[in-house]
Amino acid sequence: MSSMPTCAGTEQTTTVIIGSGLPGLAVASELRRRGVDSITVDALETLGGTQSANPVALPRCDAPNSASLHERNEILRHLRNYASSHNLDIRSNTRAVRLNLLGTELSGPSVHQWAVHTPDGILLAHHIVLTRGAHSQLRRMLAGLGLALGQNLAAAMRAIGIYLVGVGELITPTPREVLRQAKVVGQAISAKVHPDSVPSVLTGSFAALPSPA
Repeated sequence: MSSMPTCAGTEQTTTVIIGSGLPGLAVASELRRRGVDSITVDALETLGGTQSANPVALPRCDAPNSASLHERNEILRHLRNYASSHNLDIRSNTRAVRLNLLGTELSGPSVHQWAVHTPDGILLAHHIVLTRGAHSQLRRMLAGLGLALGQNLAAAMRAIGIYLVGVGELITPTPREVLRQAKVVGQAISAKVHPDSVPSVLTGSFAALPSPA
C-alpha cells in the first residue's frame, strides 16, 4: 500500500518494519490483510537514537538451523508471493541507519512519532516493528533514548510504539513461532489503527501457509 508523501525526502506511513527477512515479510502480510499500510526496509546494523553515544550492533535472530531450513524456505516462498501479488512496499535495498523518537502527538494518548532514517530519506510512522536484536541490546536502546525501563521489555516497547517479531534472547524463534508473533503484532497494531471497527480480512496466497501444529 502506498505511503503519504510529506516534504522532500520524507514519507509518512502507519508502520515501518525494520528487517526484510521472514519476520518482516510476515508482519507486512498480516498488516496488509488488516488494511494497515506499512513500509518494510532492511534491518538496522545498530540501534540507537541521536541521544545514544554507543549504538549497539544487532545480530541476526532469524537465521534457521538445519532442521527448520526447509520449512523456513517454504514459508518464505509463500510470503514473497503474497508480497508480490499484493504490491507490498518492500524496500530490501534500503537500509535503516538510525531510529529517533520524535515525541508524542496531541492527536491522542500514547501516540508516538518515530523517524526512521535511511540513505534515501526519512520515514515517519507511529508504529515500528523490529526483527533483530537481543533483549539486552533493546534495553540499552531504550536507556539510550532516556526512557524508563520496566520488568516487561515487550510491554515497555509497545508503550512507545515498538513491536518485536522474531527477536530472541538466547534461542532463535522457529518459523512457526515467528508467524505466531507476526499475527499477534498485526492484530495489536490494527486495533490501534482501527479502534472502532474490524476491517475485512483480505485473502490471498498468504492464507495458503501451512497451519501451525
